[in-house]
Amino acid sequence: MVYDGILIGLAVGLLRGGIRYGLKQFSSLHIRGGLVFPLLLVLQFVMFGLTERSSAAAALSGSFFLAVYAAGLYVLWLNRRLYGFPFIFAGVLLNFLVMAVNGGRMPVSLEAANVLGPYYVDLLKTGSAVTKHYLMDSATRLPFLGDIIPLSSPYPRTQVISAGDIVMNAGIFLYLQHLLVPDKRNGKTLEAEAK
Repeated sequence: MVYDGILIGLAVGLLRGGIRYGLKQFSSLHIRGGLVFPLLLVLQFVMFGLTERSSAAAALSGSFFLAVYAAGLYVLWLNRRLYGFPFIFAGVLLNFLVMAVNGGRMPVSLEAANVLGPYYVDLLKTGSAVTKHYLMDSATRLPFLGDIIPLSSPYPRTQVISAGDIVMNAGIFLYLQHLLVPDKRNGKTLEAEAK
């Protein structure tokens, strides 16, 4: 879901502020520890691949994903003064909390997962879905923070998201609007705010 927030925020921001201004702002972008995010993404993809081949990796995946979220939260906290970042932090924290109390995995509602089709629902039921997710049941803690919100047509991508995803993407959208759209009231720019 994070990609959706980035793509929508970029598209709207560039339309509102202009491509030239947006490119200028990107050239002056400064996020403390910002290179950590792509590294964490790559590490998650590596872990997804390992869990399919190794039962030991699958057993450690919950702890691994919690460590990835903790590292991400630390970097977000370092940037908490940037516009929109408190929302991003709050959304990631909500996802971290529900995963932390459920063994490092995100619970997915069966009712919501029905929009993904019978194949994914069967994977959830058998427990062979992506190791970061599992089918919500009566033992699930904080189920209201799990993936319980289905998105389908007219939304361009069918998926199931959490309340944390919504809060995080709102923050991403706000940040990108602040970055890409000039503040005509006082000429304030992102680089001035970040200092």
